[in-house]
Amino acid sequence: MGSPKSSCRSLLFGVNRRNGGILRTLRFWILVFPMLSGCASLTNPVAEGIPVRLLPPELQTAARDQQRTIPLNWLKRPSGGEYRLGGGDILGIYIDGVLGDRGTLPPVMVPDAANLPPSVGVPIPIREDGTLPLPLVAPIQVGGMTVTEAEQAIIEAYSVKRKIVRIDTERILVTLMRPRYERILVIRQDNPKDGTSNTTFGGTGNFRGLSSLSTTASTTHAGTGTAIDLPANENDVLNVLARTGGLPGPTALNEIVIQRGGYRYSPGASPEGNLTDSSETIRIPLRVNPGEPRPFKPEDVILRTGDIVFIEARLAEVYYTAGLLPAREVPLPRDVDITAVEAVTRCGGPLVNGGINSSNLSGQIVSRGLGHPSPSLLSVLRHTPDGRQVNIRVDLHRALQDPTENILIQAGDVLILQETPGEATARFLTNVITLNFVADLFTAGSSSGSLGAGLPGN
Repeated sequence: MGSPKSSCRSLLFGVNRRNGGILRTLRFWILVFPMLSGCASLTNPVAEGIPVRLLPPELQTAARDQQRTIPLNWLKRPSGGEYRLGGGDILGIYIDGVLGDRGTLPPVMVPDAANLPPSVGVPIPIREDGTLPLPLVAPIQVGGMTVTEAEQAIIEAYSVKRKIVRIDTERILVTLMRPRYERILVIRQDNPKDGTSNTTFGGTGNFRGLSSLSTTASTTHAGTGTAIDLPANENDVLNVLARTGGLPGPTALNEIVIQRGGYRYSPGASPEGNLTDSSETIRIPLRVNPGEPRPFKPEDVILRTGDIVFIEARLAEVYYTAGLLPAREVPLPRDVDITAVEAVTRCGGPLVNGGINSSNLSGQIVSRGLGHPSPSLLSVLRHTPDGRQVNIRVDLHRALQDPTENILIQAGDVLILQETPGEATARFLTNVITLNFVADLFTAGSSSGSLGAGLPGN
């Protein structure tokens, strides 16, 4: 009876001798079969892409995760300072013997608005040119004045320029009865009132053996248009948003567009050219990077009659998947960055799962043996601003460890997942070769071994 070591040598020699023909045939098929079967790892037309480490900055996506909503007081008109009068303001004026009988109490009006004090006197509107028409005196220019300054101007007109009222014994009272209003047109495409905007996405996560895919990515927008009247001391963007539904929702762009001015007639011009475009467009972004200064001027948020505030709908931003990923159109969120690894998981693709069916439709969680290598070659097809297309090569195994390899996905990207040639060969071997080796080294004179290979077509 030989030693266990000599028994192993004789066993292995016997296995090799008996299966020499099988091994030669097996080597042939390992080299030839992948090419004959059209293995995607060898015929992949986008495999030779630009490695992420060589990608120029202009082809990379700007990060959005670090941006924050601007301080909302940036959207409010600067506070402080007294109210300045202008055309459309209504003053309450009481003048003994002129606007009210001497010796009687002046009329008092309590306004409906909670932010206005009671006013006294007769309502007199200020003209558009800033003048105030009063009896017995010429129109008084009060535009740009405070209420106190306007009262002094009226006292001077009646007691100094003309001796109508004796200020030591008679009263002149001036109060702001109603401030002027600015009419603003607000156009919103994000449906801020009833909240019917909807984004849906469906589909299966089956990795291998896909029989059907159901994918829908739709966004419903219901636009609204509102003409609102803002008091002159509240005529800012923040008050417009507060009265029309708040900040733009996820279906809108993260900016406010203000269109000022418009077309006006030019006297003396020809009929074809008598309209002059005097409009101005101001864009106010609602998210900025931390520490970034205000990207617009404080006076930009102050609105005037005729201004149009526009909140534009955000077109659906999606990326596409193919190859060993389920064929889908996957929506991208507005304010959140999606990396290559996250993009694979969002569509139910394989990631460090040994090539196991991720949907588990067959009820098998772990396969027999060591399983298959997970595919790691991700090609990202990206369009450039000049209309060209570049292919970016991402190593998913490296992206799981190195954030610089885990690039951000942008709208319109096409993600194609394939195996590398080494991964395809390893999977082929695990599918073709079955090794069943049994050796009883502890039973005298008993040792056996067998090698089997299942080839395609057998």
